[in-house]
Amino acid sequence: MLILGIESSCDETAASVVKDCREIRSSVISTQIEEHKKYGGVVPEIASRRHCENILGVVRKALDDAQVTLADLDGIAVTYAPGLIGALLVGVSFAKALAMSAGKPLIPVHHIAGHIATNYLTFPELEPPYLCLVASGGHSHIIEVLSYTKFHVIGRTRDDAAGECFDKCARAMGFPYPGGVHIDNASLSGDPKAFRLPHPAVAGNEFDFSFSGLKTNVINLLHNSEQKGIEINRNDLAASLQATISEILTGKTIAAAKALGYRKVAFAGGVSANTGVRSALSSACEENGFEFYMPEKKLCGDNGAMIACQGSYNLLAGITADESLNAVATLSMEDI
Repeated sequence: MLILGIESSCDETAASVVKDCREIRSSVISTQIEEHKKYGGVVPEIASRRHCENILGVVRKALDDAQVTLADLDGIAVTYAPGLIGALLVGVSFAKALAMSAGKPLIPVHHIAGHIATNYLTFPELEPPYLCLVASGGHSHIIEVLSYTKFHVIGRTRDDAAGECFDKCARAMGFPYPGGVHIDNASLSGDPKAFRLPHPAVAGNEFDFSFSGLKTNVINLLHNSEQKGIEINRNDLAASLQATISEILTGKTIAAAKALGYRKVAFAGGVSANTGVRSALSSACEENGFEFYMPEKKLCGDNGAMIACQGSYNLLAGITADESLNAVATLSMEDI
């Protein structure tokens, strides 16, 4: 089975061909980071325009690299939710036209489900059920992966996501966009115990997250120090922030696994590339005797392979769409 996956939910235009659910035949990504860097974050209008310009070339190269044609495909998968609505519409519209013209099934894929699927591309032996932490710039979820196409969210952020906290704190510290990688690099030379940062409490659900208070605390710390003429060691603050986010994500994930009886834990999303969080969660799983899975770093960010992989399982489950498929900016995993 050959599936073409198309991803355009934010600022990467990506396409990939995946064979038999787990073998990547090609993966092409056109990133817009350098253009958005000057604005300190993603500008939705610019992102949508660049997707329009890049998507044909990206898809064509993905097919060429995989040495397949449209006729060889068994389906065309596309991210339809959640994400920047203009960016999503480019991918959805292109995939609909391509599927209709080629006479192939159109397969809708939820972006978060795609991130979860990156672990299948890295670990051929991994099968549901298991517990997965998904952390990125827009999402922080603890999810029960009940099957390849059924999910149950047991914890989510009430405000900012972990990746958003990294990026906004990095910007306040003077690092360029995207800030998460700069926090990660700076933390290697810093003292993670130099600053005592808060672990925001969340009432009502012990597995929910909140990172807004942590972000505000770091920004206020920087502003107050600047007003007093006190120079803060950025490496120490970066290391302390990374350690705090790692502790929050790891603590709640391990607690959830114990409470629900899971022995397999996975990690996915852009934040899964962060060395501090990867190390903390991996060590905690080892200490508790849990099997731990996380994708290769090249698969942590948005990519077409994750959409093609999840699309393969969706097709096997009979999940397809017709020409009425529309992009959706916000959609819970449980409403798929």
